[in-house]
Amino acid sequence: MDQKLLDARRDRLARSLELKDELLLVGAGEPVHIPGGQDQTYPFMTHQEYFYLTDRECEGGVVAYDPKDGWTDFVPTVTQAQRVWEGREQAPGTPLPELAGWLAARRGRPIVALGAPITGLRADTPRTADVRERFTHARRPKDAAEVERMRRAAAATAPAYAAARRLLAEAARPGGATLTEHRLKVEIEAEFGRHGATRSAYGTIVGFGSNAAVLHFEPSTRAAKPGDLALIDAGAEIDRYAADVTRTLACGEADGARRELHAIVLRAEERACARCVVGAEWIDVHLAAATDMAEGLVQMGVLRGSAAAAVESGAMGLFFPHGLGHLIGLGVRDASGREPGRAARARKGVVTIRCDLPLGAGYCITVEPGVYFIASLLNDAANRATHRDAVNWAMVDGLLAAGIGGVRIEDNIHVTADGPENLTAMIPKGLG
Repeated sequence: MDQKLLDARRDRLARSLELKDELLLVGAGEPVHIPGGQDQTYPFMTHQEYFYLTDRECEGGVVAYDPKDGWTDFVPTVTQAQRVWEGREQAPGTPLPELAGWLAARRGRPIVALGAPITGLRADTPRTADVRERFTHARRPKDAAEVERMRRAAAATAPAYAAARRLLAEAARPGGATLTEHRLKVEIEAEFGRHGATRSAYGTIVGFGSNAAVLHFEPSTRAAKPGDLALIDAGAEIDRYAADVTRTLACGEADGARRELHAIVLRAEERACARCVVGAEWIDVHLAAATDMAEGLVQMGVLRGSAAAAVESGAMGLFFPHGLGHLIGLGVRDASGREPGRAARARKGVVTIRCDLPLGAGYCITVEPGVYFIASLLNDAANRATHRDAVNWAMVDGLLAAGIGGVRIEDNIHVTADGPENLTAMIPKGLG
């Protein structure tokens, strides 16, 4: 990133934090060794708060800010062994051992510690919590450099979904090659790499048939069968910025119930994307999407009564047990939570939600409604008793027996003053 852009980001952040006499220290974090006596570590990723201020990975780095004299980057000295074994180069900045003197010269002033914990540092806990809330809120609007990386991540994701469609179509043909969930995951992630991705933004989810009802499913050796729904949740990451995309595809031709379920979710998803405008309360967008899907399930015959009643009573929550989405950017879940100063609150019909805030210009958020037939929820005796009149349980049992699984569709929306921009619109949403 251009240094001028990084300096402007730091200046904007410093103004938003409103520090007076406090010192701010932000730790990058340390690598974690793999157990068993090996000399290897898990892949290192700098803490998001440090990366936002530096745009680099730096094991053990610390960014310090004194409102009286500005920012200082403290960086570890690269050892000869690191140069030999890892090819590491010295990062620019002040040698890390000088941090102790920097702190000693400012002894007695309160300390706010963000990022990863810094060994031996004692921070003002209440003030740290307040500043972290301000820091998180300041990071919500994405600047041009951030959005550009997200566009690149989306562009690297699109070919992977094209490959998935092709492989599922081949698997549905007579004599077609066997396609397992795990193989499809490998092919998707390989496409990310071929198109410039740094890595996968998160653990790729691939679920065929009934496995599509498991929200965070780890791909298995299950093979796709003609008529199966295949739920794929996968996104590329470029320079720490993520895409988070879900598509539900069919292996060959899907039957009427599966096509109907897909149409219900697609309609709700597209309407929810259009509601992502400046000032919209995210909980309201969530509830509107839940109501849209409930209307579809009433028409399908799965739910009885009105859609509004199904949402308010919690009956819809049996089929849509997660939030509509979360903020995205520097990592797949970035700066979500509540508006500063807003207390936790409950709303009827909301099972769980990651954001409680009005959408602002520059926010990037996932929109990912879904309808699932989750056996553990739908076979629970208490749930059946509570919602005995709101759910057509005979129909539910038939769909569970048929292994219908579930449908989720997800896009990444950039909220702008001119309306929502769908960063992942280039990835088709149809079943086949």
